[in-house]
Amino acid sequence: MKNEIACPKCGNPVSIYRNPIPTVDCIIELPFMGNPAPIVLISRLNPPFGWAIPGGFVDYGEKAEDASVREALEETGLKVELVGLLGVYSDPERDERHHTISSVYIGIANSIPQAGDDASLAAWFQEDSLPDEIAFDHKKILKDYYDLRYRTKDNPLYIGKE
Repeated sequence: MKNEIACPKCGNPVSIYRNPIPTVDCIIELPFMGNPAPIVLISRLNPPFGWAIPGGFVDYGEKAEDASVREALEETGLKVELVGLLGVYSDPERDERHHTISSVYIGIANSIPQAGDDASLAAWFQEDSLPDEIAFDHKKILKDYYDLRYRTKDNPLYIGKE
């Protein structure tokens, strides 16, 4: 979809396009709590409600990796070290509010999460104890994460279980 506005300097028409919004998510592992490491999810304070992978919008002029680390800190209080990119999720229906494209990273942290920013709770979970109410397309993302991290030996992100 395209609209035009007048250039503020010369007055000529300038096209404005409606594009998807870049976002990031960070699956935070807590390796100090054992193998497999539990992951951190937040309970969303704002709609759409449910548990979610910490994440949010990329600011103008910000690298996606930096946004992922920043959002993790804002929502969980955790200083995260990124260890890889899980994937890019772009289904136009993934967020009911607008079309987003999310770069999903895997990170590690070495302390207990505390809810912050737009999170009402922050907690850690194992694969077999994930909550039922998971927001956005995060169930699919978490399935991909567990498949690649623990069940696909030829994947560079594979770490297996003890």
